[in-house]
This record gives sequence, structure tokens and C-alpha cells, in this order.
Amino acid sequence: MWAPDIYEGSPTPVTAFLSIAPKISISANISRLYIYGSYGATLQQIFFFCSIASMILGALAAMAPTKVKRLLAHSSIGHVGYIRTCFSCGTIEGIQSLLIGIFIYASMTIDAFAIVSALRQSLVKYIADLDALAKTNPISAITFSNTMFSYAGTPSLSGFCSKFYLFFAALGCGAYFLALVGIVTRVIGRWAVGRLPRVSQFGGPKAVLRGPDM
Repeated sequence: MWAPDIYEGSPTPVTAFLSIAPKISISANISRLYIYGSYGATLQQIFFFCSIASMILGALAAMAPTKVKRLLAHSSIGHVGYIRTCFSCGTIEGIQSLLIGIFIYASMTIDAFAIVSALRQSLVKYIADLDALAKTNPISAITFSNTMFSYAGTPSLSGFCSKFYLFFAALGCGAYFLALVGIVTRVIGRWAVGRLPRVSQFGGPKAVLRGPDM
């Protein structure tokens, strides 16, 4: 509930830190709990339902925002669900996919917020402000598009590889429903996050309508 407001109100470097550091810290601590100890079936089920809830909330909520940083906030919520998929497995393969997913997610997030920080110098705040960015700053537009398509899990990009390992680990431990929800929400999230590169490349006032702040 508080993530979109914090993302929007904080300076971009602080937002990037809040988007990356807590996930790495929590993932490392839970991984240590699994490696040096164990967690039972009850905690594993909690991770299972929390993962599903985060993926669904992140995907559906990302369809509404009209501001760039709020869209990234909802996408971050969805990525928390994908990360929890590893803990729902309770296997070594899940921990291995977690390490790959965290590294790729951190790289994409740093890249995304670095571009957002640079664009905010040009008063880019709303998604509609990216209109025809390819004409004014083609390098930033291409880099931003590649990053966001990777965020959305487009095949052949790093974001797709991380999701592949996560869902493969879920299938390996028999969590078929969890993998199915992840794939469906990833398709929805691809459309939502894909609004940013579409507007930046093709523009057009009808591509995104600026409405009330969400």
C-alpha cells in the first residue's frame, strides 16, 4: 500500500535503494535459514500464498498508474512475488534460481532508475511525458526500452531468463499452480510495463491518457 507513495515522493536514488536493498537482505537471511537450518511446511505454504498474492497484485495494479515511478513500484511488488516463488519450493534449485533472479533484478532496477533519474532532469514524470522520446533522445529511448522489455520478461532478454529459472524451480518441486499464476501475471505485467517503451518509441497522445495521479 505504501510503496507507490514512497517511490513517488522519494528522490530517485533513494527509491532505487529501497527497491533493491530490502529484497537482497530478506532473500539472504531466508536463504541462510534454509541452508543452515530448515523451515517447515507451514512456512513454505505461507510463502506460497504470499507469492501468489504479490504477483496478482503487482500485475493488476500496474495497469492503472499514469506516473513512471508508480508503475515501477507496482512492478516491484510483482517481482517480490516471483522471488518468493523460490522460497515456496524449499529446494536447492529454488535457492539457485533465487540468486540468478536477484542479480538480474538488481541490474535491471539500477539501469531503470538511472534512466528515470536522467529523464526527470527533463521534467519527465508521467508516462505520457515519454511521448516520442526516441526523436529527442534516441539512445535513452533504446536503452530504456530494452530495460523495460527485460523487466516484462520478453524472451531472449535477461528478465526472461530469470523468470524461466524461477518457474522451472517451481515446476521441479511440484508447484504447478504457482508456476501457472506466475506465467499469467507475467503476461499481464508485460502489457502494463510495456507501456513505457511503446510510448517512448512511438508516442502519440492517444497512447496513454494522463488522468488523475494514481
